[in-house]
Order: sequence, then C-alpha cells, then structure tokens
Amino acid sequence: MTDQSDEIRMEQQAVDVRYARLDELRAATRARLAAVRRSGPSGSPQNRSERDAFATLYEDRSALLEAVEDRLCFGRLDFDDQVTRYIGRIGLTDEQHTSILTDWRAPAAQAFYRATAAHRDGVFRRRHLVTSGRTVTGLEDEILDLSLPGSHVSELNLSGEGALLAALAAGRTGRMGDIVATIQAEQDTIIRSDLQGALVVQGGPGTGKTAVALHRAAYLLYAHRRLLERSGVLLIGPSQSFLRYIDQVLPSLGETGVVSTTIADLIPGLSARATEPPRTAEIKGRAVFAQIIRRAVSARQRVPAQDTRLRVDGHDIVIRRRDIRDAISKARRNHKPHNQARVTFVREMLSRLAQQYVDQMSFSIEKDERAEVIEELRTTREIRIALNLAWMPLTPEKLIEDLFAKPHRLAQVAHELSDADLAALQRPAGSPWTESDVPLLDEAAELLGEDDQAAKAQARRDAEQRAESLDYARQVLENSGSGGGLVNADVLADRFASGGAYLTTAERAEKDRTWTYAHLVVDEAQELSAMAWRALIRRCPSRSMTIVGDVAQTSSPAGARSWAAMLTPLLRDAWRMSELTVNYRTPEAIATAARSMALAARLPVSPLTSAREIPGALQIHPAEPGQLRALTLDLALRTVAEVRTGSAGQVAVVVPAEETHEVRAALLDQGVARGDDPTGLQDAVVVLSPAQIKGLEFDAVILEEPADIFAGPGGASDLYVAMTRPTKFLHVTHSRPLPPGMEGSAQP
Repeated sequence: MTDQSDEIRMEQQAVDVRYARLDELRAATRARLAAVRRSGPSGSPQNRSERDAFATLYEDRSALLEAVEDRLCFGRLDFDDQVTRYIGRIGLTDEQHTSILTDWRAPAAQAFYRATAAHRDGVFRRRHLVTSGRTVTGLEDEILDLSLPGSHVSELNLSGEGALLAALAAGRTGRMGDIVATIQAEQDTIIRSDLQGALVVQGGPGTGKTAVALHRAAYLLYAHRRLLERSGVLLIGPSQSFLRYIDQVLPSLGETGVVSTTIADLIPGLSARATEPPRTAEIKGRAVFAQIIRRAVSARQRVPAQDTRLRVDGHDIVIRRRDIRDAISKARRNHKPHNQARVTFVREMLSRLAQQYVDQMSFSIEKDERAEVIEELRTTREIRIALNLAWMPLTPEKLIEDLFAKPHRLAQVAHELSDADLAALQRPAGSPWTESDVPLLDEAAELLGEDDQAAKAQARRDAEQRAESLDYARQVLENSGSGGGLVNADVLADRFASGGAYLTTAERAEKDRTWTYAHLVVDEAQELSAMAWRALIRRCPSRSMTIVGDVAQTSSPAGARSWAAMLTPLLRDAWRMSELTVNYRTPEAIATAARSMALAARLPVSPLTSAREIPGALQIHPAEPGQLRALTLDLALRTVAEVRTGSAGQVAVVVPAEETHEVRAALLDQGVARGDDPTGLQDAVVVLSPAQIKGLEFDAVILEEPADIFAGPGGASDLYVAMTRPTKFLHVTHSRPLPPGMEGSAQP
C-alpha cells in the first residue's frame, strides 16, 4: 500500500519533467524571436515581410507558452492496459516527439471528464493533481473499478469531489478562473458538441454557463483550427465589466485570438454609452424596426414634385420627373445597397441629360466627347443638387438621427408604431447614442452600404498579391522546416501580405464592421433584442453559434422570455438546446430562497440541484428606514473581513443603479473602495447595480432593500440575478416588506 507522501513525491517528479520541457520550449522560442529581431530592418521588402511574419509567429507562441504556467498539468488517467496519460492545458512532446502531456481538448483526454464506473472507457483510475505554483500539494483519486489489479495502490480520497469543491470554495479575486481541471460530465458534453448550427445552453444561476461557453470556444479553436482561425470567433458579453472579469480565461487555455465585445461596442469607432428609458429601448428592439429602416432608406429615393429646368453652357436641360422615376427603378433592380445603387441612378440620369445636351447640337460627337459632356453635367452645381435631392448619399448615423429628431420622417415609415411609441422615440438632433441604437445603425449600414468602386479595384489587387504571397510562403516553409503545426502557408502568406506590422485575425476583425466570423459565442444572451440578434447573425453567416443564458434572468424589456419565440423566427430550425442542471455556485439555502421568489413572480425558472450547503449562508436583517444604509455598510465591512484571505475574497453590495455612486462614496471614505475604476472589480468590496452584476460572482453579497429592485426596471428578474451571485453568503437588509416568496426565507 503506497502512502500519500510517496505518491505526491512521484507526481512531483512527473510535474517537474513537464515544466522543464515547458521552460525549454520557452527558451527556444525566445531565442528564435531574438534572432529574428537582431536581423534588423534590412534586405528586400520580401525579406523584411518574412522577418516580420516570423517575429509575430514567435511572439504568439511565446505568449501561449507563458499563459499556461498555472496548473500546467492537473490530471492523470491510468488505463487497464497499464498505460498512463497526463492531462494538461496544452499538449507537450519530448525531444523524441513522444507525448508527455495531452491537451485537455484532445479526444484522448475526453475520458478525464466523462469516464464513470458504468462507462469506464478503459480507465480504472482518474487522478486530480492539486498544485500551488509548480509544487504538487495534494492528490485525489477516483477508482472506477476496485476489482482490477492496481486499484489498491492509493489510500487517497476516492470520492472524486474534492477538487471541484475546493475550486468552488476558493476566494474570488475579481477575475474569473477557468474550470479546465474540474469540468463535469454534462458540461463536457456541451463543450465538445458539434460545431454546426446554433447551440443554446440554458441553465439557471451558478451552473457554469459562462465557463462552459469559454471552454467550448477554446475547444472549437483546437478541434477546428483550420476552419476557424481564418475568420475567427466573436464573443459577445453583457458589459465591459463582464469582459474584464473573464479576460484571463481564454489565454489560460492557450487561446488569444477571440474578439470580445458588447452590443454597445459592436460598430468600430462608435461609442454608445448614453442611457434611455426601458420603454424606449424595448421599442427599438422590436423586429419590425428592420422594415421601418428599410422603408426609411427607400423614402430617401424620391421623385420630385415637378420638373426642373436648367441652362448649361447655352443648352436647355430638363430634369424630368419621369426620367428620375425610371432611373430609380433601374437602380433598385440591381438590389445593391442604397449608396452603391446610387451610382447606377446617377449614371443613368447623366446619360439621359447628356442625350438632351447632344440633341441640341448641330453636329455629331465622338464617344470621348460625349464623356466630356457627361463630366461637365456631373460637375454642374444645380444638377448635383437635383440628383442628390432625388437620391441622397447617406450615412447610417444621419439616417437614424433624422428618424428620431424629425417626427414626420419616422411617422412616414413606422406605420406599426402607436402615437405613444413615436413620442417615446423622439429626441433632439445630436443626442448621444445608446446601446439600443447600435443594432439600428448596423441595420442601416447594411442597407446603405458604401460606394464599392474603389473596393473592387483594391480586391483585385489584393487577390493577385495573395496568390504571389501564398506561393512564396510555401517555399519558405519548405526551406526553413518551420511547419510543425505552428503555422501553415495560408497564415504565413497573410503575414507576408501585411507589408508591415502583422495584425492578427482578431485585430483585423475588430476594426471591420463587415467582418464575418466562423463562430459566435453569446453570453447572457437572454438580454438581446430581436434587432440585436439580426446584427449578430449578420456577422455569422454559417449560423454556427454557442448561445448561453437563462430566460428566467431576463431583465431587458426587449429580451427573450422564450428561446423558441426569439430564435425560431431568426434561425428557423437551425438551433438546438442543451440544459445545465446543477448549481455549483450558490449554497442551497440561497438557491431555494431565490427560486421561491422567482416562482412567486412566475419567472420560467429551470429545475436545479445545488451542489453545496453552507450553514448560515442566507441571513435576513430588518432595519428601521433611517438605519438601513448604516446596516448595509457595516455588514459589508464585517463580511469582507470574514471572507478575505490575502488578495482573494470579494463582497458585492447590490443597490439600484441610481444609488451606486452614493454607496461607493461611503465605502471610499472607509478605505475599502477606490474611485479610479468603480466597475473594475479589483476592490475587496464593490458596489454594483443589478444590471452590472449580471454574469459575475462573489464570495458574499449584501443585498439592500430587495423591494426596490423588485419594483425597478428589471423587476423580479433583476432580483433573481442579484440573489444568486454569492458563492458563500447572502445578507439581505430591508426596511420594507420583502417581495413575495422571500418572506419565509429569514434565518436567525
């Protein structure tokens, strides 16, 4: 019988071998990068481009190797045939190219997450390695068949739950950690689900939806890299705070090429930070706005009330209404966007006006002379004005601004909206953009387009250059022996073709509104409006998506109350749904109280099983109205002292949005909050509104006056979200009666 200390020493040696190999690869990569940089900016343009491409290649590889330092190796599988396989963040081979560490995403690692006593997949023991830095501090074994030889070798924990529970109990730091070492079977099934189609992951609070979505993105990039790396993956989150919260997860899994953004930041160069009443946002989110904007574009293609007579260089020119009508019809028949179709309209009108001009001449003219006549007419101010009035070139910003600043324009095209709806949408010209404006601007941009003449010429030049670069890249790879799976000729050709500092797929994509992605990941997807979904689907023509959310947590008035009602009109039958059923985050008492409140409010809550029970997890604290805030602040200070260990352990105070500044200022005076980045999630105590806390988790939550949140814009959904954020404790302070379903939750 081997004791635990002997087993730990043995595993320490195994871990040391793998870290030593990681250090060797890091050193080799840094040396190659240094050699490339020493070569300097000399040689031919092709040589400089080659140098820049390899420099970027080694920089990317170095960043990947540095990002997997923590828990490089976290598991081991022992098979019936005496084969042992170590599982880690990335795959490693020794100098003889023999595998010494299996990437967690590889098919060979799947049994680490899915093997059970009933379906062992040839595994008789699964071992979790607990590490601190590079030191093995503990082991946990799951023996899947006690009857096999060798199953007696350990006196370690045989439950298989210690690693998971330890991760759940760890203090929060303001940054989400990965779950790569503790992925559960139902989560792994979703992570490794087929790439094709839209997968909706429905799950209640604490089921790990966000973690599953991020690990699925990492898995898909590993399993389908050739397909995905060219176009990339787009991740949509509910807020910038949320994106900062998760920003270390994908790099720790070896992936840095995912574009992360929010709906508010979807259009490059546009800032949408203004707020507006929920009713206004709901109206803008309706699917009918797609037709309203289409009509608004068509309304800018109009026949004037009367003919226009002009005198050009001694010739009488009439801009006839019938000619404009015919030219508009011809331009519309090509089904191009407004600004591109305008080229056809202008060309047709100038041709007709030129014919009038020529008909008045006493002699015939050559083709090149006719071109001169057309150019003269094109540059005549009066003609330019008349043609612009008939078919005005437009920007998305101008079109949408005019709809809301000029009531007659909106009333002309929005027949489906009531007078009250129209009044709610009105605002002065120059008003700042809101998040709900972004999908409308994106819809307008798609319908308006740009003049594509220059773009077509550039595309032809780019195609020719790429063909040359691809041929050269193949030669470079053949001559340098730099294949090895790190880069292929297509990627290298793209780097050569950049002609300067190489931009990654992610960097190029986030600068281009029209970029289409190979896969889309949407978190807190229940909050998206029908118009927001149109903007996202436009960016993923393949409809390959991972959509995670919980319709019981929908707080946006334009969001989804049913996945089928929201997605079927957009995706038809090209979507499927999987459910997560275990709440790993929220202690049972808190989860029960939140579910009771949600059911009383008739929210469509999913059935959940809580994985943990913590004594005293939920405490209700009544107070006199004048003492409520003082009680909230006192609890925040006392609770953070209880949960804080070193730099880990966080408390969130949840109050309505209009009160966050006041509470944050009070905590700032107490020295437990900072004023430089109020939503940066780095403080021991943070103050957030229900909307800001969505998708996040904390060791403890102080929830002040739930009746105010229940009566607020997000109603019971916001309260459900706020109640289910803690991993350990929920303190509820109140001076007013608790919302329905919470009355029986009080604990002494």
